Amino acid sequence: MNTIKLVLAGLSGALILVIHTGASAQVRTQDLGKREFERSCASCHGLDGKGSGTVTPWLKKSPPDLSALSKNNGGIFPADRVYKSIAGEDIAAHGSREMPVWGQVYRMSAAEYYMEQPYNDQAIVRARILSLLEYLNRMQQTR
Repeated sequence: MNTIKLVLAGLSGALILVIHTGASAQVRTQDLGKREFERSCASCHGLDGKGSGTVTPWLKKSPPDLSALSKNNGGIFPADRVYKSIAGEDIAAHGSREMPVWGQVYRMSAAEYYMEQPYNDQAIVRARILSLLEYLNRMQQTR
């Protein structure tokens, strides 16, 4: 009887270890900010963020080089300004606003996804923009 309990305990521990290891591997391979950038920003800004996206020739104004945001701001990543620009809170500073107001896009996307389920749209929008900001911060030129 004790042998069976010992074997079951060992198998349970091994199963938990396998599940935990598999979950950890998945978390490490997902880069939410990069995925968001590739899905929402790269068509205009390019995969490298330098403003050379596939739709750039059809825009009235060239997209800014997102890899130089810190460089152009005294070496400090302008997180608040970039957040407001993405969310659409700083429309006057963005001029004609060819860039979509991603805050509204994310909010509508959440509404379509959750439908009748309760959810916090502000938290969802904030999380998506912050993951994007974190990726943009990593994208900055070091010199």
